[in-house]
Amino acid sequence: MKLKRMAPVAVLAAGALVLSACTGGSSEGNGADTNGGSEETDNNGETAGEYEGTDKEDLGDITTAEGDVKFSVGGTEWTGYNGDTPQTYQTYTNVINDRMFSSFVYFGTDGEIYPNEELGTYEMVNEDPLQVEYRIVDEAQWSDGEPLDYVDYLLDWASQNPEFVDDDGDPVFDSVSHTYGEYVPEPPEGEFGGKVFTIEYKEPYPDWELIVSGAYPAHVVADQIGVTKEELGQAILDGDMDIIADAGEFWSNEWLSPNPGELPDEDITPVTGPYKLDSWEGGESLTITANENYWGTPAATEKIVYRFLDPSTHVQALENRDLDVIEPQATVDTLDQLEGLGDSVTVETGDTLTWEHADFNFEGPMEDLAVREAFAMCMPRQQIVDNLIAPINPDAVVMNAREVFPFQDNYDEVVSESYDGRYDEVDIEGANEKLEEAGITEPINVRVGYAAPNPRRTDQAAMIKSSCDQVDMFEVEDTGSEDFFDPGGPQERGDWEVALFAWAGSGQIASGRNIYHTGGAQNWNSFSSDVVDEAWDKLAGTVDEEVHAEQIPIIEKGLWDELHGMPIFAHPGVVSFQADLENVRQTATQSTVAWNAEQWLRAE
Repeated sequence: MKLKRMAPVAVLAAGALVLSACTGGSSEGNGADTNGGSEETDNNGETAGEYEGTDKEDLGDITTAEGDVKFSVGGTEWTGYNGDTPQTYQTYTNVINDRMFSSFVYFGTDGEIYPNEELGTYEMVNEDPLQVEYRIVDEAQWSDGEPLDYVDYLLDWASQNPEFVDDDGDPVFDSVSHTYGEYVPEPPEGEFGGKVFTIEYKEPYPDWELIVSGAYPAHVVADQIGVTKEELGQAILDGDMDIIADAGEFWSNEWLSPNPGELPDEDITPVTGPYKLDSWEGGESLTITANENYWGTPAATEKIVYRFLDPSTHVQALENRDLDVIEPQATVDTLDQLEGLGDSVTVETGDTLTWEHADFNFEGPMEDLAVREAFAMCMPRQQIVDNLIAPINPDAVVMNAREVFPFQDNYDEVVSESYDGRYDEVDIEGANEKLEEAGITEPINVRVGYAAPNPRRTDQAAMIKSSCDQVDMFEVEDTGSEDFFDPGGPQERGDWEVALFAWAGSGQIASGRNIYHTGGAQNWNSFSSDVVDEAWDKLAGTVDEEVHAEQIPIIEKGLWDELHGMPIFAHPGVVSFQADLENVRQTATQSTVAWNAEQWLRAE
């Protein structure tokens, strides 16, 4: 086994790194590759040295090699070409789709935002009002030969515009996000057929670089609803709801694939990335193949095969060469299994931008601050880290912040300004006194919920129960279940007092506002704090990095004072791959190790 222990990442992004909840038992943490990952080889298999950057390496003048590379995120099927609907927005789908659509930006292995100049460039041309100009390269085109241009991004804006609704008030585009339209109320400005467009924000927005990324083909939508591409663009500009509603109907439904194994028609699924759809064997795998009309750096390997395999089988599949790259949950048992494979595989471990936490339900007994404080006093966070994380990452520490990570340069400064260490050690006596002072005389059943099966969370729940059952008024119950986060499941019903899960993300600054602000879209536990709300409003209302730095400690202190929940640890990450593969590189972000899969190459 070739083992690489990666050093802690120095993340350059300033704020919250939250995009999606990690709840399952598979790839919860993505490895941090601060040194650039494996040794790189040229197309002749000669060693080119180890890349030191956190961005995608320039592989030079390469040609696509025959063959395939096999990877799995888990057992869940791909759900469709449009990965931006509530039905399709998931890692299992987007890890595939990200290879098929070019974006103006991507996240490096440390969460830094990098421009993708193969697609084009962007520039802030005015700060107040905030205006950004985008330029698509002349060569950019869809795989069917249609130019990628301004109207494609008009459609992208329309699909996220909450003002486009039907007679019942429902959005005509069933989009998982309306962020673009909310922050940019007026459509992008440009010329039909042109490669340049400008957007203007109604107010400053810290994550402005992330608003515009990829696009879906406007010419396909137009053709399918019986208008020209220019007529569709004009309808969006004019707010013509007859045409817009038809476009929304197609966008929302016709690019979904509910029947495993049935690929959509190639005529309606052109791509702008280095790969396009090839074949789909329901229950087995989906294969993408090199896009011969991609204008940028060609795919390094002709095909990538995404296999639908239960995460518990991944190590064995790697040994059998049924998989070439895996990203299992980082546990002591997993590392032991990988070590047993010897030099046939390479293993990388490191820190990640995914963090474990225990959230409190503010509708029930945990609504009482004293009850939350008492439970925080019995939470064995250090024991959890010592037993479950330190054996994998000897540098692991208990995490005492939410918007910064222990391996970030500003972590100690933020924690020193926001947290006094009051919950560092278990204090059963103090917890009993706290409940007695609050007049708690009846036992409290504390249900600890999480998405099962998940051995590490089961172990955490057992440690929490062992410790907190020593508090006179607490009776802890492990209520982990497969449907915990499902629609209508225990989390949604409120059948929990403490929830164990993780947030995973990339280099966003203001995304945490959704979680901690009163009424936020991801504020699942009904938390509300005037202090936290005010700080988030100040942070999210400016592009000034000094203001961001000032408000983060205020937010952290407010979350500690009101006990939104308990951060526990930053997830360790592990990636393993066949030793003859090059350019496989861990990432700290939620993009998974497949973030640069178009660069994976088997040494000759």
